[in-house]
Amino acid sequence: MNSKIGHIYLYVSDLQKSEGFYKEFLEILGYREIVNEDWGCDFKKDDTSIWLEQAPEEYVKDGYHRKRVGLNHLAFRVDSREDVDIFSEKFLKKNNIDTLYDTPKLFPEYSDNYYAVFFEDPDRIKLEVTYY
Repeated sequence: MNSKIGHIYLYVSDLQKSEGFYKEFLEILGYREIVNEDWGCDFKKDDTSIWLEQAPEEYVKDGYHRKRVGLNHLAFRVDSREDVDIFSEKFLKKNNIDTLYDTPKLFPEYSDNYYAVFFEDPDRIKLEVTYY
């Protein structure tokens, strides 16, 4: 049986802020926005969609933390180390977004060629662009 991710659905605390962040971030990786409504938006590449929806106000107060039960992070795999560096320049440095763990860098503890940059979205969801 062959399988791949069909879609990822994220609730966000501020849809307008997150939509702008993800639009620029995901377009660099080849996604395009195909839905943009008051309640949410969808970015699609090939057969994978990433949906954002405004979280109900009563669920926003505690915020997100990757150490709680649930999602720790999302990793986007690219074709080369150079692609990681290009992404870092075109998106992270351009927008003054801090990286985590002094990245981009190699992570030999994962595998010999594992090269990644880690950062957070406006709700502090950890994101990774990686090559391995």
